[in-house]
This record gives sequence, structure tokens and C-alpha cells, in this order.
Amino acid sequence: MGWLDAILGRSKPVPPNLDALFALPSAAVTLQAATGLRPTGNGSVSFRAAEGGAFATLESEVKQLLDGRVEEFTDSYGYTWLEVRRAPDQVSDLVTELHAVNSSLEGAGFGPSLLCSMVSFADADGRRLAIVYLYKRGTFYPFAPLSGQMRDNALELQAKGVLADELPLEEDLSRWFPVWGAPGF
Repeated sequence: MGWLDAILGRSKPVPPNLDALFALPSAAVTLQAATGLRPTGNGSVSFRAAEGGAFATLESEVKQLLDGRVEEFTDSYGYTWLEVRRAPDQVSDLVTELHAVNSSLEGAGFGPSLLCSMVSFADADGRRLAIVYLYKRGTFYPFAPLSGQMRDNALELQAKGVLADELPLEEDLSRWFPVWGAPGF
């Protein structure tokens, strides 16, 4: 970053901090106490799959590491999702496994292919919420889908207020991208 970047209003992007994922278990407790939303035990990592043997080998190793608790999906945008399932009370283990997937991809040089990670929540009334980690921004945001590809903006903003002291939240609401059809939801 030089002086020209400062004059032109450019800023250096925030580097990803995968260790921020480890704040999710305590944030889940706070979210549950404030909203009644409980972890579902589902989480997922989204990335753009690369061609070639090295990536295929890495993907196979990640699946073996997770010992059958993972399913692979491809969404309508061509992103690959690895969904990890745990018991709802095992949020710490779920986050550790999501971190392992992200770290494996990043460590093998596929970090730029990572899109996001998410952990799902639901309540007895059928409300659903995901806490989404944007890899390239190093921030979290809530996503609350309704039927018909609509969003529960009130729930998202409530979750933002509840989690403000727990997680590094994405301040730019235009970057709160919907993750329609994400596995585990």
C-alpha cells in the first residue's frame, strides 16, 4: 500500500483469519440465549473446485479426515460444498472440522478458491439462520432465509446486534450475500 493507494481511496483487504472460526461455539451460546436459535449440528465449506490430480487427492484426504461425516454438493453457481454433520451439542467439534477443511485447502495453495464457511441454527418455530464466514473478507454475517428466496432481514439484524461483541462482523451489508440452497439448511 503506497501513498497513491491512499489518495485513490484503496484499502488493503483484510487477510483471512481462520482461527476466528473458533469463536463460533461461544457465539452460538450467546445467540441461543438471546434468540432461541439452537445449532443444528450442520456446517459447510464452499469453494471453487480446481482441476487436476493435486486437488482431487487433497479433496479425498479431507473426506477421509472427516471419516464419513461429510457429503459433497455442487450448487447452481458451480461451487463445491462439503457439508459436515455432528450432533447439535457438538458445535466445537463441528467448528474444528470446518477449520480443518479450510486449513487443508489453504495449506495446499487453494486458499483463493475458498468462498465461505457456515454453521446452521434453527428454533422450534421453524426460523433458520446461518452464521457465514467470508474467507476473502475475514468476517462473519448472519443469513436467515424464508421461503421463496426471501430473507428474514429482521432476524439477520437481530443476530447482528447479538453477535457484535462475539465475532468480527461484516460491516458492509451489501456483502451479506444470500447462500440459497446451501447444504445443511
